[in-house]
Amino acid sequence: MDAIIQTDAALNPGNSGGPLVNTRGEVIGVNTATILSAQGLAFAVPVNTAREVAAHLINHGRIRRSFVGFGGQTVPLVRQVVRYYQLPQESGVLVIAVEPGSPAEAAGLAEGDIIIRAGEHGATSVEAIQRVLTQETIGVSMTLVVLRGTELVTLTAVPAERAA
Repeated sequence: MDAIIQTDAALNPGNSGGPLVNTRGEVIGVNTATILSAQGLAFAVPVNTAREVAAHLINHGRIRRSFVGFGGQTVPLVRQVVRYYQLPQESGVLVIAVEPGSPAEAAGLAEGDIIIRAGEHGATSVEAIQRVLTQETIGVSMTLVVLRGTELVTLTAVPAERAA
């Protein structure tokens, strides 16, 4: 989850879900978890994220997400390749597995490819790609720019809805 709030608010087991308020009495988050062995360190979901999730659950009964169908890991890019292609980033996502029958396979994504762009966004990490794969991208063509060996290759994938 992105933008989680770390707090030292006193949370006890069983009271997750309560509001996290600031000094002005404004709700800024929803208390979620605590790490008892870390001297009471706790976490909260930001209130805007909680509102968005609640709206989707009320309207649709679930959260819809898209997927492309590959396993990957964040890797540094070779400096010479970054310079040669004048890339705006120094990391990408190495494809370590492609799910059979997935949108990734249909797009021609292969193990060993390094994804450097997904749609209009730089693919600097696995998390960056996950942020792109929202319900709005279900069924919408997405350009994937990958480094295959030393060549830049452009592929088109159509993310599908992740099964519930």
